[in-house]
Amino acid sequence: MRWIIAALQTSVDGFIEGPNRELDWAMAEDAETWNSINDTLDTVDTIILGRKMYPEYEQYWLGLLANPTGTKNENAYAQRADKIPHIVLSKTLKMVSWKITRIVSDVEEIRKMKQQPGKNMLVLGGATLVSSLMNLGLIDEIHLIINPLILGGGKALFKDVKERHSLKLIGAKPLKSGKVNLIYSTQN
Repeated sequence: MRWIIAALQTSVDGFIEGPNRELDWAMAEDAETWNSINDTLDTVDTIILGRKMYPEYEQYWLGLLANPTGTKNENAYAQRADKIPHIVLSKTLKMVSWKITRIVSDVEEIRKMKQQPGKNMLVLGGATLVSSLMNLGLIDEIHLIINPLILGGGKALFKDVKERHSLKLIGAKPLKSGKVNLIYSTQN
């Protein structure tokens, strides 16, 4: 059985974006953060995103594929992501432009994919999507990069999780940037 890994960056006070949706703090060019992201990508063969996050994600990474004006690591991620199938979980999105992406309207299809052979699946961001999948018991591992800053408000990471979940710490690594990379299993 494949695992579903949720990978997110958060502030120390538990926000995944600032009060004005700012994300500039989350993807600072930091070799250790990118190494962590790439290590996780090595273990997956599918990326899952939600409807709210996907349009901006698609626009940004397709833009870098067409015109590689990002950082070295961003350009490399765009190239790598272009080879990994993406799933958008949405009941309302009708069309995507990225050829590697398909829309899935029923979360039960994700559950079925989890039972199939293959590498792990990676959920990238989206507090609503991660919370929904947590509530359904579909997240097996949580990879958090805690950024050394307090935002004081914004979008809370697990604001829609409906019940208590015990986690088992399976990895913790402080980074030179002051970030901390934490890996938790939801399987106790």
